[in-house]
Amino acid sequence: MLRAGRMLAQGDIRLIALALIAEQPRHGYEIIKLLEDKTAGWYSPSPGIVYPTLTYLEEVGYLTAQPEGAKRLYTITTEGRAHLEENRDFVDAVLERLGAMGERVTRMRRRAQSEEDERRGPSVSPMVRAAIENLREIAAKRLEDDADAEAKVVEILVAAASQLRRT
Repeated sequence: MLRAGRMLAQGDIRLIALALIAEQPRHGYEIIKLLEDKTAGWYSPSPGIVYPTLTYLEEVGYLTAQPEGAKRLYTITTEGRAHLEENRDFVDAVLERLGAMGERVTRMRRRAQSEEDERRGPSVSPMVRAAIENLREIAAKRLEDDADAEAKVVEILVAAASQLRRT
């Protein structure tokens, strides 16, 4: 169950980690990235939460860990699978809720991007957009360096618009 703020309860993280490792052996960093991806960046557990959770799950016999260089590859044990199955409905509900949150965040971002695109005006090719951004940056830099340059910048922009209108 989601808690206040963007946090999951410790037991939730334990079950989610078990469920993800049950799919295939994983490193701690993979678990962080999977949750971040599943929630479209809305929730990314910190290493300070994930790694102690994995250590705990290993200590209680639900996981084993094999060293792989500086990393550890975690694999679920028979006891871990049994514990996960006892809590399968709950963990599936939490994972479903996280996925739904990710979908909502993605929809909100798309909507915000559409509104931003609409605010910017008609759609242009990436090359034209890059050229306009370059022009904007150069004009801003020029005005920053010389406050009296405003009239000249406006004159150049009006001339450019006039020339585009004719072509």
